[in-house]
Amino acid sequence: ASRRLHFQRGPVALGAFEPFSSLQGPPSRCLASSFPLPRQPVPPLAQTLERYLRSLEVLVTPEELEETRELVQEFGAPGGEGERLQAQLERRAARMENWLSDWWVQSAYLESRLPLAVHSSPAVVLPKQDYSDWRGQLRFAAKLIAGVLDFKAKIDQQALLVEYRGGHPQCMAQYSRLFASCRLPGPKHDGLLLPVPGRRAPTFITVVRNFQFFQVEVYNSDGTPLTVDQLHLQLQRVRGLSWKTDKEPLGVLTGDHRHTWGQAYSTLMRDRLNRESARCIQHSLFTVCLDAPVLKVSDERYPSRVAAQMLHGGGSYSNSGNRWFDKTLQFILGEDGVCGVLYEQAVADGAPIATIIDHVLDYCKDPDTARAPMTPLPLPPKLYFYITPEIQWDIERAKQNLDILITDLDISCFTYRGFGQGLPKRWGLRPDSLFQVALQLAYYRTHGSLCATSEVVSLRRFHLGRTDAVRPAAPPVLRLARAMDMPHGQVTPPRAPPAPHRQVTPPRAPPGIDRHLLGLKLAAIGDGQRLPGIFMDTAYAIATHCRLLTGQVASRSDCLMIYGPQVPDGYGVCYNPLDAHVNFAITAFNCCRETHAQRLARTLQQVLDQLARLLGESPGGADREGGGDVEGQP
Repeated sequence: ASRRLHFQRGPVALGAFEPFSSLQGPPSRCLASSFPLPRQPVPPLAQTLERYLRSLEVLVTPEELEETRELVQEFGAPGGEGERLQAQLERRAARMENWLSDWWVQSAYLESRLPLAVHSSPAVVLPKQDYSDWRGQLRFAAKLIAGVLDFKAKIDQQALLVEYRGGHPQCMAQYSRLFASCRLPGPKHDGLLLPVPGRRAPTFITVVRNFQFFQVEVYNSDGTPLTVDQLHLQLQRVRGLSWKTDKEPLGVLTGDHRHTWGQAYSTLMRDRLNRESARCIQHSLFTVCLDAPVLKVSDERYPSRVAAQMLHGGGSYSNSGNRWFDKTLQFILGEDGVCGVLYEQAVADGAPIATIIDHVLDYCKDPDTARAPMTPLPLPPKLYFYITPEIQWDIERAKQNLDILITDLDISCFTYRGFGQGLPKRWGLRPDSLFQVALQLAYYRTHGSLCATSEVVSLRRFHLGRTDAVRPAAPPVLRLARAMDMPHGQVTPPRAPPAPHRQVTPPRAPPGIDRHLLGLKLAAIGDGQRLPGIFMDTAYAIATHCRLLTGQVASRSDCLMIYGPQVPDGYGVCYNPLDAHVNFAITAFNCCRETHAQRLARTLQQVLDQLARLLGESPGGADREGGGDVEGQP
């Protein structure tokens, strides 16, 4: 794969990393730069087809299932199309570092034309900090920047320890792409700006306040990072230079539909001043967004309001112009103590982001002892843009589109305090399995049926692995749902959850079917032949229309990730299970009359209470956000 990826447009090969070197014997201190990992294998074709049929059992009628079974048998027959495409994938896996990851990034992210705001980029809400004015905001921002730079130093010095999950070492390659990277818009497909291995990294970040962007150097001339006091001084200067509030929210352009932003980007980059300013933002290590105060809301709506601010900025009239949605890492800090992270996931998945957040929050708790040197620092230069009438029209259109999208989004965040991950562990169950069952039961009770569900899981135990999607075992969940809804139904506490999470993650096999089916489909498209009937089948469209997109992003910190639904008539549900409670974020679109985030949230709480009683735990200790009610974002 090409290593020159720092400003490449269009299709991008993402395997630009050297293979991990071998180690003699088990290392006592496993560094991320030296730990060997297996290549990602192609799952057996028969296994994937069998699981695919099983996932359809509660989604289609028996007649439709029988028709699909015939197509699947024809596809998987000896000497058939399935075997031919499977052989292509196996040859691809033999010659590439990872047969799937670049295909996945290209098809799922870079070719998508939906806005990054809400539809693609997740946000993480951090614990509320102990400050309530701009002075505390700047002081905490300085400490946060120092913490991020401290983590970056571990990456640069190859001192980052290998992470383990389920006993498996995880691929750490994503960390080397987090800083100084950015998505690049295009009219038909996007590209990626990635740091070039071996080239000196930039030494500055971007700070944005009141829709105005600044380039802030964060290293001294000798290469040492600025101290917290130095950073605080520079942020004070940024505040002093950005007091005007009548600037155009240029950043909203990056939250528009990708083809629209791609066309506006071409117009914007015709001017040399605009090119220099945009490339400064793109090449910066990361962005810090100093948000203005937002409208006060009731305690019931407060968690959802904060999540909305982190996810999309609140609208063109609020802080959405304080974003550059293409940027991989954006740290958001409000004047009222709210803070969070917004990230672009074509470059990285949620787990590395959670690791950075845990490190930064731990760093911020430690007292700052470093003394600032007496060397004077230059004023942070402001990044200017020349706004032509054409660009002005693009901004107005982007403001309108983004505000419509934000108004359409329904958000409900809550903390369930009836139990945390400790209860299922006492039963010998995986907490994630129990919460996935609870989500299925809540959806069934809300809508009267089950739906295509996707739980995002990590493939980082393989070299350059990204994610896959696990589908719950729907028939057992359906039986459990019906039993729990019967007036006098007797449900015996299970020894194991009905979801298949125990079996689907063997040490050397990918857990899901979606990415394998995608690979087979893309291999067929690459042949230039007609698609096999299995991919033209109505059942395949139903199976891939995931109305329930779920994911667990576990963090040691009391934080919460949020993202939008995958389909217009679906939900996005993310949760962070801690020892004594679980944080949930649920999103839906108001344009769909069938979905309602607040209703699903209330039903989920009732299901969790019922599961607590089933497992012998009294749910009376639940202390939910807002005194038991959950409010959606209007």
